[in-house]
Amino acid sequence: MKAALMIGQGAMILFITLISSAASYAAATPESEPAVVNIDEASFSCIRDMTPVRHFYVDNLVGDLEGTLAAANSPEGAIYPTGSVVQLVPTEVMVKREPGTFPATSDWEFFELEVDGRGSKIAKRGFVDVVNRFDGNCFACHVPAKEKWDFICESGHGCEPIPIDHKMTGALQRSDPRCGEAELESGDTMALIKLKLMVSIGLTKKWLEDLF
Repeated sequence: MKAALMIGQGAMILFITLISSAASYAAATPESEPAVVNIDEASFSCIRDMTPVRHFYVDNLVGDLEGTLAAANSPEGAIYPTGSVVQLVPTEVMVKREPGTFPATSDWEFFELEVDGRGSKIAKRGFVDVVNRFDGNCFACHVPAKEKWDFICESGHGCEPIPIDHKMTGALQRSDPRCGEAELESGDTMALIKLKLMVSIGLTKKWLEDLF
């Protein structure tokens, strides 16, 4: 009886010790703060150094590439984690900012870049007012994919078709001047010529609209 009582007391002391240790650890361990996404022109480099997903590229500025890839490859759609970078062409980027930064865009910030062999220059950045070289508003283009796909436009995601096809976007990716020597495939040169013509026509159209 005495032995059983001593065992019971020992077990109780051990239990109390474990609970106290756990409480002390919890008190000493601060809650992890949300990741801060620091963005400058050095954040954007060769598009082909990112991770390819189908016809676009992804990265994560706070190190959670695994989470970004999981969202990008989810067949049912998913919310991208903070720091996610999604890029279709070298001059346009969207970055997932800290939670609550701008709820209307699900915290995505849009960037229009100027790129050359020296790197990237941020020409425009913002949430709902960034317009690309084809005179398209980035937010307006992506908002149809808001509910299920977290603003990521792909075929079947509800977005309006863009004026360039995968051959053209692929040619732009393979000729990103930040990557060094271009890695062009058959047909890329013609695709790039068509793109330049489209941009020129778009600029001329905008000039005429502004003029009249």
